[in-house]
Formats: sequence, structure tokens, C-alpha cells
Amino acid sequence: MKQEQYPYEPEFSFKQLLAKRREDFRMLWKHRYKFIVLGIIGAALGALYAWTRPITYTSKLTFVVEEGGAGGGSLLSGLAGQFGFDLGGMSGTGGVLAGDNVQELLRSNKMIKNTLLTPYPADSNLTLADRYAETSELSKPWAEKYNNGKVIRFPAEGKYNRLQDSLLQVMMKTITESELAVGKTDKKLSFFEASVTMADEEVAQLFTTRLIDQATRFYIDTKTLRQRTNVNRLQARADSIERLLNRKTYSASAANNVLLDINPAYPTANVNVELKERDKMVLQTIYAEIVKNLEISRTMLIQETPTFQIVDEPELPLKKNRTGYLKSMVLGGLLLGFIYALYLLLVRK
Repeated sequence: MKQEQYPYEPEFSFKQLLAKRREDFRMLWKHRYKFIVLGIIGAALGALYAWTRPITYTSKLTFVVEEGGAGGGSLLSGLAGQFGFDLGGMSGTGGVLAGDNVQELLRSNKMIKNTLLTPYPADSNLTLADRYAETSELSKPWAEKYNNGKVIRFPAEGKYNRLQDSLLQVMMKTITESELAVGKTDKKLSFFEASVTMADEEVAQLFTTRLIDQATRFYIDTKTLRQRTNVNRLQARADSIERLLNRKTYSASAANNVLLDINPAYPTANVNVELKERDKMVLQTIYAEIVKNLEISRTMLIQETPTFQIVDEPELPLKKNRTGYLKSMVLGGLLLGFIYALYLLLVRK
């Protein structure tokens, strides 16, 4: 029976490995002039790349969020419960907008869209979306391709058609994915930083500050919605009872005047006056309690209101981002030379 032969596997030798690498180097050295030419071509391509890259501007804003809190929620609930008001939710719970969720709020489509539709200060007829579409080179291509050469505008007020909504979606997606960054400067701190990089310096600055303004109003309104509702209900009840109390006061005064002219021989002559005085006293008591609870509710509302404190605002001139010519030329030459060297080694093997 013939013995099966297995392929021979040579032993590893570091000396042979070095010898092979020297052979590769000698082979590449023979093409040194081609490498020089390719390096020059790669450097030229790198310089062309740096020249064609647009200049962008980065706007940064740092802010801190201080959550509202109160310690007298149980007392307020007990007092307001006497009149049918539920203030149990005023104990300072975080909810969906607590802590790190502020970052997602700033990146939401609602905040970005509302910011883009704010007026552009240089022209009252334009919005920030109009200027952004122009500086991002979106207006002309969309006008020529979809709107018969007419520039698509975004008025501050009014309903938008399908084409306007589509362009807005493209702008919001671009901003969210590549131009807006929100994060914490330190995980242990409550400082947040919003960074916006755009092609226009003024648009970048305005967008950053207005985005924070939009998010601040939405955040505070959402966090204090229940408290403000309770304050408004107490205020409406107080106004209603105040009007009733004023009418009862005038009515009691008129009844007292009539009592002076009535014959004292009638035993029930002063009953009407006593009834009106009693109603007046009841309304006074109720009104005093409601006003007291209203003031407590207002104090709780102030305590529960979170605070957005801006630490650093973007100021002109903003940081300019330009692709360096020297760096691009060096990387271009090295990359093209590496590709050619890899090609030669693969062909040789």
C-alpha cells in the first residue's frame, strides 16, 4: 500500500523573513522614480482636494440645567385638597425631561424645525430656513429640479406644501446627522455643550442661540405644565368668588339702608339683612382660603421651574474650519505611493 504524501511545510525562520523583506525593498527601490512622480501627483491631488473643500464655521454654546425642586408638596396638597384641587404632582419628579434627555430634546425634529422657521434678521421677509438653504447650496438645485427654477421659500407663518416640507426634511436630516452635536463637557457635571458647524458664520451663530431658546421655552413649559394649570384654576376660582363677594357686599349695604326705613313693629324685618351678612361672611372665609392656597401654589411653581443658565455664548468671529494644504498634500502623496507599492508587491507574488 502506497503511503500518502503530505505537503511539506517549511519551518519559520526570522532570517528568511528579513531576506524576503530586503528583496521586496530592492524591488521597490528600482521603481523609485515612479514613486517620486506618483508622490508629486498625489500631492497635487491633495492640494486640489483642500482647495475644493468648503470653509465651515463652528458655533459652540455651553449651558447648565438646574432642575426645580420643592419640599412642601404634601402641605400644599393637603390645603388644596379641601377645595378639590390635586396638587400631588408638584413634588419635583424628573419625568421624561430629566437629566440627559435634554440632549435628545435639542436634537429633536420639532426643535430644529421651529428654529429654522424663525425670522432672519437681515431681511424680515426671510426665515433662517431660507438663508440656510441658500448657503448650503440647496435652493438652486431644488428650484431647477422640482420647482421650474423658482426658489423655494419658507414664510414664518402659514402652511407648507409637500415640496417645502420635503426640503425642510432634508435640511433637518443634514443638521441632525452632520452639523449638530450635543453632549456633556463632563459626565460628572450638569454642563451641556451644543456645537453647530455650518457653511455660513451668521447662520451658525443664530441657529445655536435660537435652538437653545426654543428648547428652553419648551422644557420649562413642559416641566411646569401641571403646576401652571393648578395656579390658573385657583386664580379663576378666586376671581369668581371675588366677584360674588363684591355683589354680596353691595347687596348687604343696600339691605341695611332699607332696614332703616322699615317699621320696627315687623319682627322679620331684619331677617333679609342677616341672610345677606351670613352669605357675605361665608364668601369672605372661602375667598381668604383660596387666596392663601393660590399664593402657596405660585411659590411652588417658582420653586419647580427649572433654570437654563447660559455659560458661554458664541461670538463673532467664529472658529473657521479649513482643510490644510500641507496636510492634504502629504497624505495624498503617501496614499498614492502606498497604493502603487501594494500593487507591485501583489504582482510580484
